[in-house]
Amino acid sequence: MPRKKRPKLTFKAKLIRIKNAGIKTATPVQKTTDETDDLPDLNERIKRVLQIFDQHEQKKDTMLYFVMYDIENDKVRNHIAKFLIRKGCTRVQKSIYLADTQRQVYAEIHKTLKEVQEVYDNHDSIFLVPVSSDDLRAMKIIGENIDLDLITGNKNTLFF
Repeated sequence: MPRKKRPKLTFKAKLIRIKNAGIKTATPVQKTTDETDDLPDLNERIKRVLQIFDQHEQKKDTMLYFVMYDIENDKVRNHIAKFLIRKGCTRVQKSIYLADTQRQVYAEIHKTLKEVQEVYDNHDSIFLVPVSSDDLRAMKIIGENIDLDLITGNKNTLFF
């Protein structure tokens, strides 16, 4: 006899199930490798960030912002990472995303992440930081040895 198909759970419903499974406090869990932990190649991330930057100049109903988090629990962190990617955010680092979405998507991400924060007892923090194109253009980042001048033609911007 074939199995009945389960109804698709909402993001909040998944996190409530995680909470009900025994997450009462956010305890550090041994770091495991997960597909969401794998970042694309550095050059690929740079290209994505530059595409977002170039496209943002043309759109007036969109908002450019960073989403950053410090979440102790692996399961919750992985669900949030997948959620942000589904919403169109580009992963810049393991816990930092750059997004160029409509303002209503920004509000939806904020509302959902706020609900997630209230679902279980934790010491986590999540930041949504709007930035202007000028702020992004003036950003200086120190890290990987890569010559971005070839890609950007701009001597003032470094990404890692």
